[in-house]
Amino acid sequence: MIKKVAIYGISVNEDFFYYFSNLVKKLENNNIDILCYKPLLEGILNTYNYQFKTLGTFTSYYDIDSGIDLMFSIGGDGTFLETLQIIIDKNIPVLGINSGRLGFLATISKEEIQKAIEKLIEGKFCTEQRSILQLVSGIDNGSFKFALNDITIQKKDSTLITIHTYLNDDFLNSYWSDGLIIATPTGSTAYSLSVGGPIVIPYSKNFIISPIAPHNLSVRPIVVPDNFKISLFIESRSSKFTITLDHRVEECCFSEPIIIKKAPFYMNIIKLDYVSFYETLRNKLMWGIDKRN
Repeated sequence: MIKKVAIYGISVNEDFFYYFSNLVKKLENNNIDILCYKPLLEGILNTYNYQFKTLGTFTSYYDIDSGIDLMFSIGGDGTFLETLQIIIDKNIPVLGINSGRLGFLATISKEEIQKAIEKLIEGKFCTEQRSILQLVSGIDNGSFKFALNDITIQKKDSTLITIHTYLNDDFLNSYWSDGLIIATPTGSTAYSLSVGGPIVIPYSKNFIISPIAPHNLSVRPIVVPDNFKISLFIESRSSKFTITLDHRVEECCFSEPIIIKKAPFYMNIIKLDYVSFYETLRNKLMWGIDKRN
């Protein structure tokens, strides 16, 4: 039974405000307590002079207690990815409400909010565990080291980089390219897809290694088990490269290898009983639009 929820988002645009206020009213009418992301609450108050009852606010992982039954992510897929920084290993399931554009992760449209809340109250939902990438070594500055979609190594300037790649210390290949993407099944429909990587079913136990603009046409993306340790040794005439964890970018030096593993916890995503991953694929990628289908 849902008694307490958290709402995370960066902002609410004018077109979405009506739907957001209805979401809040629906929760209040069902006696569901709300904890709200502080910048979001302040932005709504300042922009729309709209205030609603909350148990309080949060700004980080340390403000979230274990009594939260679920978290709403209000925005697009970028906002959804950011919720990982808030919940990390707390096992709080997340439901994405799409006020953005594409929405592979934020699957609930604004028109479906009322229906979605009713399904949640009725208990007609389940949770899917999504694998998370962990950067074990390679950045020493204490930055957030987890990614739901992908970890990407890229050149910083026009100089190519060579990425010597090992799987469980067994040599795989030296990628002479603009970079390399290590993606989860969740991230298979993101950056990895744009460079020719395969679409992988979310609960598959795999990672995808996809080169970015390789200078050898025979090099292709490869799918590996997600219990493998992936080690990357980087060479270049340049002194630096960039590493991206989802949307977070760091500039790094060639001081030590990049080691990536599956994190010891999952991100739990709420799946309503009327939402299908395959239907999402068809709709978002416009499969079957051809009149011959």
